Amino acid sequence: MSRNLRHSFAKNWFAVEAIPIYAVVGFVVVGGTWYLSRLARGPAVVWTRANPTPWNTVEQDENVKIMSVNQKFDKSNKEEIGPFKLSSLVFGAAAWSHFYNNDDLLASDVPVRTIRLALRYGIRTFDTSPYYGPSEIVLGTALKALEVEFPRTSYQLITKCGRYGPSDFDYSPATIRRSIERSLARFNTNYLDGVYLHDVEFVAEDVMPQKAGVHTAALGAEAEAFGLKEGQESKVWGPGDQKILDAVAELRKMQAEGLIRHIGICGFPLPTLLRLSLLVLHTAPYRPLDLVQSYCHLTLQNSTLLAFLPAFLQRAHVGQVLTAACATRLARGEECGGWNGGLPTLAIAWAVKRAEDGLGGEGVIPTVVGLSKLAEVHQAVKGWRDVKDGVNEEKREEYAAKVIKVFGEGGVKDWSW
Repeated sequence: MSRNLRHSFAKNWFAVEAIPIYAVVGFVVVGGTWYLSRLARGPAVVWTRANPTPWNTVEQDENVKIMSVNQKFDKSNKEEIGPFKLSSLVFGAAAWSHFYNNDDLLASDVPVRTIRLALRYGIRTFDTSPYYGPSEIVLGTALKALEVEFPRTSYQLITKCGRYGPSDFDYSPATIRRSIERSLARFNTNYLDGVYLHDVEFVAEDVMPQKAGVHTAALGAEAEAFGLKEGQESKVWGPGDQKILDAVAELRKMQAEGLIRHIGICGFPLPTLLRLSLLVLHTAPYRPLDLVQSYCHLTLQNSTLLAFLPAFLQRAHVGQVLTAACATRLARGEECGGWNGGLPTLAIAWAVKRAEDGLGGEGVIPTVVGLSKLAEVHQAVKGWRDVKDGVNEEKREEYAAKVIKVFGEGGVKDWSW
């Protein structure tokens, strides 16, 4: 720019001729600011059209998201299943506790970022419990922070009541009500989508002839010993069973008040869960449970839930059966003999496939997956998407069969303890 031109511009900076210059400068400033802010806050996009499957070569971390460059997060629930329209993947929030994480992580921004990522992926059902320490508080605080993007009506909250410590159980109606009221306050909401009586096997009467073993015998020759024979459905075996019935009655009252939408029970032994489901159905007011959740029974090590599923749905008329994907820590290792996703991804994908097949597709089972970090959310969604898209299905089944064979050779396939 010549000296005369600079002098002229300085004197006439407001002239019409200067508008194009301002437009260019403004475009550069605004565009640069947008790019730098996005770079600062956004994870690296590595799944592009030109590079559709980078998982074999790119190490997964919390900066990797499985989306194309032009793809936005789908904020609708991609998969709602069952009569209550739960997410096919349920966010297990037990990880927001001292069982799995320390105070530094729980007090950081990791929980809210992880929950936001899950919601943006379409995981809209959350499962937690007062027993999980600060889990309800962490989850409630995060959801409150996200309420503009994700209002209360956009997700479902399922919690539990009755268990508050390793040996602290209280199923009295008064405590059940106080527990629910506390959970409502922690979640900043006036209703819960679901509530379980937590770990009912520790309160109900022990009718199990054997705690360790393959429990599918309870569906056949040993049904009477497990309290599952035809005609035993309404039998109250002792005061523990009555505590279950009294607690269910209180949950029904709160359900009628609009504080709870669905009620159920959760625990480990399938024969006990089935027996109590039948007991509730055959006790006034003769209404079935809405929800039953078991864990460690639809895994590479133990898949007996599939054998029990018809009895839950057709005999006990339970509205929805849910399962936890990984057998606690049996499938938490990172190596799987060449399977690129690692054993957790393989275990989740295998469980989701069986859960979605259900009873020929009629008894689809939502799968609860424990999540506490962004990478774990990506991992779970990748496993789910691989199943839905049929990615590497033959290879996945091959590796799953190898893992199952190991459990079989060890004599623990389908074994419960």
